[in-house]
Amino acid sequence: MKEGYLPKEERKKIMFLCDDIRMHSGIATMAREIVLGTAHVFNWVNIGAAVNHPEVGKRIDLSQDSGNRLNISDASVFLYPQNGYGNPDIIRQIMKVEKPDALFFFTDPRYWEWLFKMENEIRSKIPMVYLNIWDDLPAPMYNESFYESCDTLLAISKQTENINRIVLGEKGKDKIIKYVPHGINENVFKPINEGSEHWDSLLETKKRIFSGKEYNHIFFFNSRNIRRKCISDLFAAFKVFKDQLPEDEKEKVALLLHTQPIDDNGTDLFAVRDMLLGQDPNILFSTERISPESMNLLYNIADVTVLPSSNEGWGLALTESMMAGTMIIANVTGGMQDQMRFEDENGNWIKFDKNFPSNHFGTYKKHGKWVIPVFPSNSSLVGSPKTPYIFDDRLDFRDLAKALEKSYRMTKQEKAEAGKAAREWVVSDESMMSSRKMNENIIDSFNQTFNEWKPRRNFDFIKIKELPVKQLQHKLIY
Repeated sequence: MKEGYLPKEERKKIMFLCDDIRMHSGIATMAREIVLGTAHVFNWVNIGAAVNHPEVGKRIDLSQDSGNRLNISDASVFLYPQNGYGNPDIIRQIMKVEKPDALFFFTDPRYWEWLFKMENEIRSKIPMVYLNIWDDLPAPMYNESFYESCDTLLAISKQTENINRIVLGEKGKDKIIKYVPHGINENVFKPINEGSEHWDSLLETKKRIFSGKEYNHIFFFNSRNIRRKCISDLFAAFKVFKDQLPEDEKEKVALLLHTQPIDDNGTDLFAVRDMLLGQDPNILFSTERISPESMNLLYNIADVTVLPSSNEGWGLALTESMMAGTMIIANVTGGMQDQMRFEDENGNWIKFDKNFPSNHFGTYKKHGKWVIPVFPSNSSLVGSPKTPYIFDDRLDFRDLAKALEKSYRMTKQEKAEAGKAAREWVVSDESMMSSRKMNENIIDSFNQTFNEWKPRRNFDFIKIKELPVKQLQHKLIY
């Protein structure tokens, strides 16, 4: 029996607003790990979002499949497919039918403005728990009312946990705020060595992608083709790196990208490639939606996974790569810096506070042996009407080229040791980045929430007065 198992009738029921947990987005992937890893302790109702969902209006029973994965016979997991993330009427209707004990939601607060507006209605009956993340500083004071609308804030990155506390100030004392990083399933993402179970599949996949050609070093990118991922900078870096190689070595390096080559939210990567490198046959694209097991094959094919994003709340590809035993190169920003394990002067994993809210300025340089960090060359303050200010941490493609070269110059043994260290750390209790540890944190956080929660009043009397200016609550240079 699964440790901590509770019979179905003794479990609390949680209504989970996020992507449809059957899908393959980063949100769906993490949500699925949470549901399948805790269905022995909680009953789940997923309000599952998709664009133009073909199953809107249905109630889908996922209990048997969920129970089979946990080896229990009484799992209770139901899905209500939705176009988008829902609306007040849908929440009211499903709450009335399902009678959940808590409402749990996940992703950018911009998607949940309608939900925050009805928080007094919800929190008078059940607690609201927000699995939240924020990409960068300065601390978003414009999110204060969003954070204030929740009973519990589970922060995916250390930077986000600190941001939650800074933005809420004194108001945060009455809330549960905890660091709960993304966790990867160590039984799905894992090293594949010669003679192991999936070795033949790896060789077949490698032969199919590269048409039988052998490479000495393979760089891998796995993410969406959107502007903040800075894929064009990766292409420019690859060109600079490749141009300085001897002719006989140039054909032995490859850049493999698991992304859509053309996206209106990003760019035309074919055009970028052609302009910089011509129709280089050593730049290859993987475009099909594939299972986590197939994705693990791609990480194992690669020598290093690269993510040069200028804004990145977490960077799930890095964690998956590390769990698969493949080293990483990444920009030092947002949640990606958590995965680099920078050390302070006492050898401890760094912590953030008002005086030191991020390491993107390079305060600390010592890091895990599995990563080659690239520090941003500049931080530009950008924004939009709904998010008026946020740093855009841009790396210099020339610095990224040096990082690519550094990984290339490593011996096979050095890369193997770096990958081994990556997996050992990411499965450790210190990192908390395994699905096992993430789900332990989720269970503990909900139990604490249920034990400490007090219903909110249906209404408040508020004296109308001029609102104070929400001024920056930390240093701009640190």
